[in-house]
Amino acid sequence: MSGRARLCCRWPSSSGTAKVSRGRPRTAGPELGRAVDLGLQGKVALVAAASKGLGKASALALAREGARVTICARTEADLHATADQIRGETGAEVLAVPADLASADGIHTVVAATAARFGGVDILVNNSGGPARGRFADFTDADWLQAFEVVTLNFVRFVRDVVPYMRAQGWGRIIGIQSMSVKQPVDGIDMSNGIRPGVAGLMKAIMPDLAKDGITINLVLPGMFLTSRIIAGAGRSPEEDQALQAQLAPVGATIPVGRLGDPLELGNLVAFLASQQASYITGAVYQVDGGFIRSNI
Repeated sequence: MSGRARLCCRWPSSSGTAKVSRGRPRTAGPELGRAVDLGLQGKVALVAAASKGLGKASALALAREGARVTICARTEADLHATADQIRGETGAEVLAVPADLASADGIHTVVAATAARFGGVDILVNNSGGPARGRFADFTDADWLQAFEVVTLNFVRFVRDVVPYMRAQGWGRIIGIQSMSVKQPVDGIDMSNGIRPGVAGLMKAIMPDLAKDGITINLVLPGMFLTSRIIAGAGRSPEEDQALQAQLAPVGATIPVGRLGDPLELGNLVAFLASQQASYITGAVYQVDGGFIRSNI
């Protein structure tokens, strides 16, 4: 195999889960695959809130394709454990930067550390925690201001800090991980319903100016995934795995594909949107939700 990372995609297995393997495609049989070079070897990716969950899956997917990756989050122990795991699984160069991403100083620190280590930023995966759960009547002005800072200003600050590096080289990829609430209100999270669609509007507004310099910007909207918040403390034995699946069965039944997502299913889309192959995709909003969102747009 050449020095560049390659991805071999196969038809789903009998269990219904798509298999993805690395290396040369098979030359015969029902699982014949085609190699796709995503062109990410040596690219510099900054993935926010990446110690767990969807951010971690995105960083892993990019590292598997040969990108050099910066990951950042508040909890230092979790962050370094994730960095070690990604290095061990992929051999990629990983920089772990502990930071409070709810502050402008924290975001600037992460971007500056990435540029100092790798010489710039090619790919930004903007990911953040969500606003508090609850109904409209539950929240004060202070709650709304905090939610705006966590979601909208987080996006604004990261984009503002990385774009100069991307403009200088005439190439860049910005992928924002948002929420289903961009397209369809979700019961019980009214602050998210009110704030996250504004990020989509901002993305659309700044897209033409970025495109002039070879920078694409897209959003990914996750549905319900098997992240650590859901599976914490479970899955340590076959019996516990079975109990977890039974517990989640009513949730999975509300999703057309009949199950919750694996975080790497979202991570693989992030890697594609960051790739050379996605150079004609910008200003787009992708739902990764097993069919849960019923909107036509």
